[in-house]
Amino acid sequence: MSKGRLEAFTDGVLAIVITIMVLELRVPAGDGVDALRPVLPVFLAYILSFAFVGIYWTNHHHMLHAAGHITGKALWANLLLLFWLSLTPVVTAWMGEHHRSALPTAVYGGVLLLAAISYRILYGTLVSAAGPDSVLAKAMGGGRKELISELIYVAAIPLAFVNPWISDAGYVAVALLWIVPDRRIESRLPRA
Repeated sequence: MSKGRLEAFTDGVLAIVITIMVLELRVPAGDGVDALRPVLPVFLAYILSFAFVGIYWTNHHHMLHAAGHITGKALWANLLLLFWLSLTPVVTAWMGEHHRSALPTAVYGGVLLLAAISYRILYGTLVSAAGPDSVLAKAMGGGRKELISELIYVAAIPLAFVNPWISDAGYVAVALLWIVPDRRIESRLPRA
């Protein structure tokens, strides 16, 4: 399979994920400012999840651009990533509706953690196919941002049972860590 076809498939799945998330947003019950208060947690959860999906989309694009070729293992690793990202609308809606509850907040973090691990697996399969001297391997290096993100998720999941707001702050911190596009790959590719 060509990189273009895999990227197009991934783009389509992520577009559907975002569409489902926005369709979960409800119109406020009234027309005043007070009517916004009940829908605000759901909207904030949507913003956070939209940022995460966007982060995965941009970094996935860069990673595939630097990849040598797509193997069968890479196809399955990509599907694993898409599986976890496809759960984003469900956990986003659950956490948004029950923003003061520990379990929805912890499950949200679990999905984020499993998506991050899946992304790392996809990266590993692409580097394995391309070799340790490939542009992709050299660009990604040790994966410090990835490790920091995963550690925050691992801490945030049990912390949700202490106070969900602590976990929410961790999730926002990860999004802020990644919101600026990762330039490691882009800086090593020739300019077109």
